[in-house]
Amino acid sequence: MTILIPSYEPDVRLLNLVLQLQTFQLGPIVIVDDGSGAEYRGIFETAEAYGCTVLTHPINLGKGRALKTGFQHIKEFGPQGGVVCADSDGQHLPHDIRRIFDVLLEQTTPGIVLGSRRFSGTIPARSRFGNTVTRAVFSITTGTKVYDTQTGLRGFPYSMLDWLCQIPGDRFEYEMNMLLTANKEGYEITEEFIDTVYLDHNKSSHFRPLVDSFRIYMPILMFSTSSVLSALIDFGLLFVIQYFTHNLFLSVVTARLCSSVFNYTINRKYVFSAGGQTSKVRHSLPKYFSLVILVLLLNYGLLYFYNEKLIIPLIAAKVLTEVSIFLFSYWAQRKFVY
Repeated sequence: MTILIPSYEPDVRLLNLVLQLQTFQLGPIVIVDDGSGAEYRGIFETAEAYGCTVLTHPINLGKGRALKTGFQHIKEFGPQGGVVCADSDGQHLPHDIRRIFDVLLEQTTPGIVLGSRRFSGTIPARSRFGNTVTRAVFSITTGTKVYDTQTGLRGFPYSMLDWLCQIPGDRFEYEMNMLLTANKEGYEITEEFIDTVYLDHNKSSHFRPLVDSFRIYMPILMFSTSSVLSALIDFGLLFVIQYFTHNLFLSVVTARLCSSVFNYTINRKYVFSAGGQTSKVRHSLPKYFSLVILVLLLNYGLLYFYNEKLIIPLIAAKVLTEVSIFLFSYWAQRKFVY
């Protein structure tokens, strides 16, 4: 078993963590210096003197890239028992790291073990709010409940290292992408609750609220953009065909088929591609258009109900219909299609 610690501009807490972990004798410790610079070299040299392996990025490349560097090193040089990742800023206590280690050893099938915080007690407002929002969005869009989607304390068996090195993302979005694709790859997510520790209101965190939040939510934002463009095509064709034919069913079907071809192409190539690799058409196309048929029936049913039964104007009925099926469509495509 290996302990992997990505680190950027650390302080003495990194060294304290190393000394405490060594008393548990969990295995070798690999630290990735993510471009901290000459000012912090002394801390990393001390860690090396304590017996740690230190890998160094010449410049800051991001937490995701640091984790991949560590995973690649462990894949090449072992040992093969598995990896527990922890942060270097004192948020993960040694006994909690050991708990993740123990749970990982008990696994019968490969999966991710998360050290999930309960967020009880005095928690910085931005951390509490950010985790609440991310947890809700993740649950709605994937159909999977994860209490702490942003925890850096995670355990993986050795067999997952190849997959971990291929997940897109170089910064904080990498850890979210990992969770978003885990179920698709057949990896179960297990949560083990740990102590919640925020020192000095989390001032040592290098998380940038605007930039990094944007990166984390990028997959959902891209899907939203694709859906908006498809909806505009759908809207335009619906009203044009309805104007000329006065046939609601024909208008809905034709508009939906045209917008679906556009939507499938964009989602396959840009939204749900992993590391630049798009899904095979022969695999995703039948599943996508099976979903299209289901959504089409839901679309027509809801549109008919809103427009014909509730006597809501067509444009308002269309907006209500699209909002009603948006989250269902994202969840279904993420889980079953791509």
